[in-house]
Amino acid sequence: MATLQISQGTFRLSDTRVLTLNDLTLRSGESWAFVGANGSGKSSLARALTGELPPLEGSFASDFARPTRLSLEKLQKLVEEEWQRNNTDLLSEGEEDTGRTAAEMIQDEEENEARCRQLAQLFGIEYLLERRFKYLSTGETRKTLLCQALMAQPDLLVLDEPFDGLDVASRASLATLLEDLHQQGYTLVLVLNRFDDIPAFVERTGVLAECNLTHVGARETVLAEALVAQLARSEQLAGMAVPEADNPALQPRLAPDAPRILLKNGVVSYNDRPVLHGLNWEVKPGEHWQIIGPNGAGKSTLLSLVTGDHPQGYSNDLTLFGRRRGSGETIWDIKQHIGYVSSSLHQDYRVTISVRNVILSGYFDSIGLYQAPSDRQRKLADAWLALLGMATQSDAPFHSLSWGQQRLVLIARALVKHPTLLILDEPLQGLDPINRQLVRRFIDVLIAEGETQLLFVSHHAEDAPQCITHRLSFVPQDNGYRYDITALN
Repeated sequence: MATLQISQGTFRLSDTRVLTLNDLTLRSGESWAFVGANGSGKSSLARALTGELPPLEGSFASDFARPTRLSLEKLQKLVEEEWQRNNTDLLSEGEEDTGRTAAEMIQDEEENEARCRQLAQLFGIEYLLERRFKYLSTGETRKTLLCQALMAQPDLLVLDEPFDGLDVASRASLATLLEDLHQQGYTLVLVLNRFDDIPAFVERTGVLAECNLTHVGARETVLAEALVAQLARSEQLAGMAVPEADNPALQPRLAPDAPRILLKNGVVSYNDRPVLHGLNWEVKPGEHWQIIGPNGAGKSTLLSLVTGDHPQGYSNDLTLFGRRRGSGETIWDIKQHIGYVSSSLHQDYRVTISVRNVILSGYFDSIGLYQAPSDRQRKLADAWLALLGMATQSDAPFHSLSWGQQRLVLIARALVKHPTLLILDEPLQGLDPINRQLVRRFIDVLIAEGETQLLFVSHHAEDAPQCITHRLSFVPQDNGYRYDITALN
């Protein structure tokens, strides 16, 4: 029986990123699904399993003699190559289309007409064999390439995102074909973006987060693990409205076209040493910003201007939520529009309190709950917990949750009042890979389904959730910093 074993393996992805696979064993005849978000290292894992990506450290041993990897990138490349052979729109009358047929594509590396027809019959595409490959549908090209991969009778077949781009019927058809292959004894590895994509026949599962293989084992065992189950559940939340405000009629309103933040030539100095110098920054309605830069660059100083806590805000040309700073507004006029979460707030939240009461404290901007919430507020807090997948933990002590789940509860605490801006200052700091992925996934859900805009502060651009639309970068230059503003499309 062929076996693949990786122990304490690290695989280089770039100068700054590695894929970590601490303990993984695949055996002949098994069916696996590895699930991870974009950027979690899935495609690199697929290459590592087929031996295309050698380890930097650790051990890699495989008895599989004919591993084969099929990826969406390979499919796209082949289709592009076929269209480049000649542009049929430019063919003159009588000119022949030189594009290859499906049969030719299947036999690209191994010519065997009988086996080609046998595989095409198995996949239900025998009628396509004489058709030009470039004219096939997405599902048909996927099946054609599977036939091509099986021509060499691989003993390990790794499929990278096999369901991507397929409609519901095509996905179901492909899943049935893969199950048939598994029953015939093929060793299958599916690398997927969503837990929902895992076919029912798959026996074993791995979870990738932040380029780490965090969970490995029997499908039922892994998917029942609390954090994995919560991460899987987050896939179902797109399009679900967040709980409404306590009293929507009393929500502070802003002009729809008014900039949320407008700072002109911002300057902050300590003992004649400039911390911010000549910063021009505007946050328009609908924008979500990531602010990145090294320690000491001035990110926290900028945040304190936004939150109204910095005394030098009065000496700057700064407009917050449509009002010029120093025009008679109170600190509440500023803070009513802001929800704030930071690592320091998380560490300071040391009171003994239930999970529900942490969220309720957001109505009163307190650490701990010292006022009696209304029945409606309690109901809304429970709705937030249900959205986070923590309904059964509402009465549990806050500190009984994982560190990542605590961070999610604090984010919900900041959102209960539906602020114009949610400021997350290093929200992923101190989290392990699975919790980082969990928090990032829920940030995207909560921001996408509400009307709150996000300021996401971090040291690294790769920390950004998918909802980010703009980036403000503090870039070292001479003895200070320059400010680069980028719109992300």
